[in-house]
Amino acid sequence: MTNLSVNINKVATLRNARGGNEPDVVAVALDCERFGADGITVHPRPDERHIRYQDVLDLKPQLKTEFNIEGYPSVRFLDLVCSVVPTQVTLVPDSPEQITSNSGWDTRANQQLLTDIVARLHEHEIRASIFIDPVPQMAEYAALTGADRIELYTEPYARLYPTDPASAIRPFIETAHEARSCGLAVNAGHDLSLRNLGYFINEIPFVAEVSIGHQLICDALYLGLNETIKQYKQLCKN
Repeated sequence: MTNLSVNINKVATLRNARGGNEPDVVAVALDCERFGADGITVHPRPDERHIRYQDVLDLKPQLKTEFNIEGYPSVRFLDLVCSVVPTQVTLVPDSPEQITSNSGWDTRANQQLLTDIVARLHEHEIRASIFIDPVPQMAEYAALTGADRIELYTEPYARLYPTDPASAIRPFIETAHEARSCGLAVNAGHDLSLRNLGYFINEIPFVAEVSIGHQLICDALYLGLNETIKQYKQLCKN
């Protein structure tokens, strides 16, 4: 079964819009766990416009499931994750001004950088995942860094899925199989939803984990958080 990691960045965005501590990021994360989530994902950015570095410190001792921290491997970010020691760190190549991650690493061009960072994470017994586009060669070079997993950037799949699901999934199947053949486990995330998640997992049943935030929180506005997580978990079982 594919694990569901709930990205709570949007909860922090809502809190930050008014100041104070409503909604309480830690309380929501614990509710997500209670409702069946297999993990919690956060992506602290340099400007702390949603998840703050303090949130990461507050969350770690409270969580009982897997903790996944995403981010660009700046000195400050690496110092944070090596002190907190989450289950997994997902390395993304986004710049500070980006609204959201919108591309994967060129793992060939950045192989030495990523190799050094993965080695540092492994020194702290942190599982290392590299965010990549659905290109088999990027999975091949990701494996050469010593990483444990890749995370497939699924926005292109989500965009094409409504009109041509078979074409949308094809490069992801190819890349996932290449990753698996290289000894990497496969995660996926970005714009996965109740509409497109089931097909994705049915076509790539060995996906280890999906990380879903924006769409899950949007669905929760209508369905409630408990019911939303239940529906996503059901798709992960299929």
